[in-house]
Amino acid sequence: MFKKLYRRAYSDYLMPSRLDEYERILIEANKSGYKHYSIRDVVEKLELGEELPEMLFVHRHDIDTDIKTARKMFEIEKRHGVRTSYYFRLLTLDFDLMREIEDFGSEASYHFEEIAAFAKREHLKSPEKVREQLPAMQEEFLKNLLMIEKRLGHKIVTVASHGDFANRELKIINNELLNDPFFRQRCGLKCECYDDSLMENFDSRISDKPYPVYYAPHSIFDSIAQKKKHIYFLTHPKQWHTSWIDTTRENVTRAIEAYRW
Repeated sequence: MFKKLYRRAYSDYLMPSRLDEYERILIEANKSGYKHYSIRDVVEKLELGEELPEMLFVHRHDIDTDIKTARKMFEIEKRHGVRTSYYFRLLTLDFDLMREIEDFGSEASYHFEEIAAFAKREHLKSPEKVREQLPAMQEEFLKNLLMIEKRLGHKIVTVASHGDFANRELKIINNELLNDPFFRQRCGLKCECYDDSLMENFDSRISDKPYPVYYAPHSIFDSIAQKKKHIYFLTHPKQWHTSWIDTTRENVTRAIEAYRW
């Protein structure tokens, strides 16, 4: 128990910045000849029936918290000419940063969580009750999507589902909202980031993890060194630089939401 608490405290508050390590990843990928595409770039290539680059590196950022670190990661990418995809929750939307990301040629989009948010707000505790309300959740999703598109000034074509503690309790993932192809068409969406049609194009899929693991299922440096052809790398700013304010806010908010739910 003590070890678990220490690891959580270290990850949340004590871990030194890993942004130098993040920059080394980009340097090594560039040295190994990888082409950096956003998820939107890949989806559009596939839609047109075009071949993907032989050496492809796709990097997805989920901005759950800590916009300041997201900006620092973006500045590193600009230095090395690396284009990626950023997915922002409603509570992390930063339209100035998102426009800068788009202007650079990267992708700024939506990290959605309407199922979890609706379930917590309406005190829905069973999967059956949640699924009965899917049409209302879809309307809420579309309203939020259109708001983001209007303020961003770009059409959003890919989105990424956020994972919340409520999803784990309910055993329902947020992307159930998009199981209906007609609703996707209505939204103008081409892809959700966990779609099989996207995932099947990668022979190496890696996510960052909290201390002491850092990467799963193995180090991103291993995939680069082994010259895996198509790499899909998922990161979260809080795993690269600690922010006492953002982490504390997230932990307190989660505790309050769980109590109220």
